Amino acid sequence: MKRAERLHALSEMLRRSGTRGCSAERLAREFGVSVRTVKRDLAALEAGGAPVWSRPGPGGGYGLAVGASLPPVSLSSAQAVALMAAVSAAPDAPYADLAAAGIQKILDVLDPRTRARAHELAGRVWVDAPPSSPRTIRSALEEAMAEQRVIRIRYTSGEGATTTRDVEPVLFAATNGRWYLVGWCRLREAMRWFTVSRIERASVTKIACAGHGIREVGDPPPNARPVHGRSG
Repeated sequence: MKRAERLHALSEMLRRSGTRGCSAERLAREFGVSVRTVKRDLAALEAGGAPVWSRPGPGGGYGLAVGASLPPVSLSSAQAVALMAAVSAAPDAPYADLAAAGIQKILDVLDPRTRARAHELAGRVWVDAPPSSPRTIRSALEEAMAEQRVIRIRYTSGEGATTTRDVEPVLFAATNGRWYLVGWCRLREAMRWFTVSRIERASVTKIACAGHGIREVGDPPPNARPVHGRSG
């Protein structure tokens, strides 16, 4: 792991540890480095503006001040382009616009040389992505999922039948190049998969979802996984 990546991972681990903090020994074991190296990394984070605190004695350790923001950590040009490619290749993915905005923030804080290399490398990655659904529809689906509220959709099935449904969103799923809204359909009183590209209208209601969970969807395919930051 390169030092810049380790510093970022170190700051994230400190942030997740909350007020408990982490000992230098535990941090050293986590990242496979010496305690001396960890302490140098902590000093580098603090010098860069991170609100690192230390607590001496038994049960002590290091942590980050609660509620404090972290300084930006630079990515390599290849990492920046990897993010751009992933978002560009999936414009219909949930929260894709927010992801694109986040990537732009990252590009804005890169040092000029790395940013220039990222833009040059990005020109060598071409994407022929299908057109995405209207932004208004995707925004409504994203809001309903995040807030767990019933969404009313006008939907045309593969057989051409058009209906209006009230759906409790449970998850978004991508398979065979298509995105689906999976949720409890109040019209059919069952879990249903709705192809996002076939949703013609969508509006978020004020009705809270009743609590239908992911387990009701059934077993995912063997190669399916959530989009967590880590695998496993």
